[in-house]
This record gives sequence, C-alpha cells and structure tokens, in this order.
Amino acid sequence: MPAAEIKTLRQAGKLEEALALAQEELNANPENMWGKRNISWVYYEYLKKYVQEENFVGFIENLIMINDLNLPEAEVMIFDTSAYQVGSMVFKIQSVEPIDYSKINQIFDTIKEFHFTKPSESYSFLMKAFQKGSQNWSRFVEFADWWGLENFSDADYNQEEYSDRQIPALADKVYGAYSKRLIEGEAIDAFGAVREVDKGKIKLFLPQLDNVIDKHPEYRYLPYYKAQMLMELGDRDNVFEAFLPFAKQKQNDFWVWGLMAEIFKEDKELEFACYCKALSLRTPNDFLIKTRQAFAKLLIERQLYTEAKVEIKNIIAVRQSKGWKVPNDIMQWSKSSWYLEANDLHNNKDLYEKHRKKAEELLYSDIPEHLIAVEFVNHNKKILSFVKDKKTQGFFHYDGLTNNPKIGDILKVRIEAVGNEGFHRALTLETIKDKAKVAMPSLKEVSGAIVIRQDKNFGFIDDVFIPPNLVESANLIDGQNISAKAILSFNKAKEEWGWKGVEIIDGAPKD
Repeated sequence: MPAAEIKTLRQAGKLEEALALAQEELNANPENMWGKRNISWVYYEYLKKYVQEENFVGFIENLIMINDLNLPEAEVMIFDTSAYQVGSMVFKIQSVEPIDYSKINQIFDTIKEFHFTKPSESYSFLMKAFQKGSQNWSRFVEFADWWGLENFSDADYNQEEYSDRQIPALADKVYGAYSKRLIEGEAIDAFGAVREVDKGKIKLFLPQLDNVIDKHPEYRYLPYYKAQMLMELGDRDNVFEAFLPFAKQKQNDFWVWGLMAEIFKEDKELEFACYCKALSLRTPNDFLIKTRQAFAKLLIERQLYTEAKVEIKNIIAVRQSKGWKVPNDIMQWSKSSWYLEANDLHNNKDLYEKHRKKAEELLYSDIPEHLIAVEFVNHNKKILSFVKDKKTQGFFHYDGLTNNPKIGDILKVRIEAVGNEGFHRALTLETIKDKAKVAMPSLKEVSGAIVIRQDKNFGFIDDVFIPPNLVESANLIDGQNISAKAILSFNKAKEEWGWKGVEIIDGAPKD
C-alpha cells in the first residue's frame, strides 16, 4: 500500500505527484477505504493551498471531490480538519466587497453531507465563519438549522477577548442573527421588497430562545428580539414581559421607548407617555424624525396643535438641512389651517416632563408596591427615613419623586435595597392623600393623659414617646389629655422597637 509514500509527497508539497499516486491506488480499487482515505488527504492539502491563494475555483473543486468520496462517519478527522479550511475560505470571501454569496452557497451545499464532530472547536469555527455574513446572506436560517443550535460547545456561550476587548459570545451572536432573520422574514420576490414571516417557525424557536435567555441574562439583545417575535405573532399580552429586561438595560435609548409605544398602542395614555419619554432623552435630532412624526400624529388627534407644530417644524428643519425629502403628510400638515393658526412654541420640554414619568413607571411594573410611613425627613439632603413594619425600614433620596414629604406621610413606593446599611433606591413614589382610609402596622392613633416628668421636655402616653418638638409646639403639660398620631420606630441605642408621636391631633388642658 502506497499510503506512506503519498503522505511523504504531501508533506513535501509535491501535491501533483501525491495526487497521481493516490488516484492510481483508488482507480485500482474504487471501494477500498484506504484508497479513499489517502486521496482525501491530498484533496485536503489542495484546500489549504487554494485558501492561501484565495483561489475559489480550485478550492470548491477539491471540496466537491472530498464530498464525492462518500466517506463514512468514522472518518471524522478529515471532516473536522477540513472545517478550518472551509471556514477560512468563507471568511476570505466575505472580506471582499461586494460579497459573492453564490460562492458561500456552493460551499454550504457541498459540506451538507460532511460528518463533523458536534460539538467541537472546528464545528464552532465553521459557524463563526458563516455567521459573519448572516445579515445579508439569505440562507443563514437554513444554514443554522442544518448546523443545529443545540451543537454549541460550553465555550461558545462565553464572551471572547480580542485585541484587549470583550466581544459577545458566539451563541449570543448566532441567536441574535437567527432571531433577526426570522423577524425580517424571507423574500418572496426577486428584489426582496416583499417578505413573508414564518410564524410557525417563530413558534418553534421561541422555547429554545427562552431557554438561552433564562440561562444567559447577560445576552442583552435577545429579550428585544423575543418581544419583536411576539409582536409578529400578535401576542401583545406577553410582549411587554419579554421586552422589560431589555428596556431596563437600554432605557436611555430613544428607540426603546418608540418600541414601547408600539407595544402599548391600545393604551393611548401609555403610548403618549412613551413618546414623551423618547423625546425627553438626549438624542441627535437627525435620529428623531420618525419618532417626532408618530408623536405629532398623536398630538393632532388630541387637538394639541401648538405642540404638534413644534414637532413638525423640527422635522422639516432637519430634513431640509440634510437634503432629505419631506414626506407628503408632513407637507400637508404644515399647510393646514390649524398649523398656520397655531402659536409658535420654542419646544415641548414641559409636555415631555409632564408625561414621561408615567412611561418610566413601566420599567418597574414587575416590582411590587409597598405602603410605607415617613419617619424622618432631611430636607437639605433630600433624604427621608421610612418604616413599613418591623421587618422593613430604611431611607432613600426622594429628590425628583416628591417635593415636600412630611413625617407621618403615607407613601406608595417601589424600592430596591442597596447594600446592607438600610439605604434603598426609590423607583416610583406616590403620596397617599386620604390617609384615613389606609391601615398600616407602622401607624396608630393614641389618646390619654400625657406624662411629662419634672424638668423633662418630652413625655409618654402609655408606651408612646412624645418627643420634645411636639411637647413644645403644642405647649403640652403633664397630665393633659391629648390624641396623637404615632409611628413605629427603632431605637438604635436600646436596639428595640417602640412608638413615637409624630402629630398632635387634639389636646385639651387638664381639668
């Protein structure tokens, strides 16, 4: 058997001689496994050669010849080693503009019957190469289905480092690319102008996507794609829940709020608020023209013509400065009687500010609300201390959420604990105006005769401490019958809970 001689010739770079000898052996016995194996490695050397030379014709000819050998699954080494050359050629094809996707199609069609090890480093390299052109390659979904998204290795789920910077994990990029192609749909005309979304395929893919999202919340864009797919399916009830993790991370991007407005299209108040939030963010005007146009339409529906005029003037100014065409509906609006009669306003900042908070609250709708009582207020630092019950107390900055909180106020809040020292982050806040209708374990009313010891400026009604400020402001004296509001309070010095008066409701002098 000439296997050793063929190998020596290959390693010496004498490929023509190696091929001639291997071909002679194979011709003598076409079904002999050794003959097929020996010539397959000669073809492989040609693959390497043509990759280096960027000779596609020679490369695809030898790739086809490997395929035509019909090697069994056991010959994994030739397939796995060839995967690196295949991936390298695909990368090279994509480095030349315009990319010739017909060449990538030929390579894909040729390797479909190859028996690669799954998962493996070489198989992942194959995916890296084909995924690079996924945005414009019409057959990427078909390729990914053939490759099998279940065949990622453990390493494929981890971020990679390249040139001292972190790049997304291969699995993250592939799931994102696959999702985008499903959302865009497949072209059903020659120019790609008409596309059809395969809703059945989306339904089958969503459980797989859910699994990756659950295991890898660091893949930031996957919830966004999931929300878009749910919208394609008309499943608006679950869109927001899917989109919420992404919206929290990207809440400073205007387009996130534009999508939120789409999600809440049936709720006109929330839709309006989301556009206000989008336009309140610091974003170059060039990017906002479509958002402004959608918002202007809502303003016109509400007959807020002065505000609509602001948005329309802004759109026209940007488009004209860029030399872009002004859409017909914008031109018609600008010529209408209501537009010509509307007052000129410099901007809509006050309008945005008035409504944006309603949109911001959406971000925290998955966090439960709590009723708390205000125990102390530091107006200089804009910090208040609160208590809900003996298990929940702390403090937070209230600036931007409320203007003038007072001790004893009842607040409905969404809060998150930050650290272990009692500090919280307040996410939403609403002051309860009718406190009489709210029962709380941290508030109570007491009545009785106050006990003020001689030479003391504080007192007690049973177990309720009446602090000096209340004694002095109400001119209380020992034995006076009073009614007071009290709040549950933790005494750090004694490390125990007690009650502290916060307001004198009624006080009658002692008989």
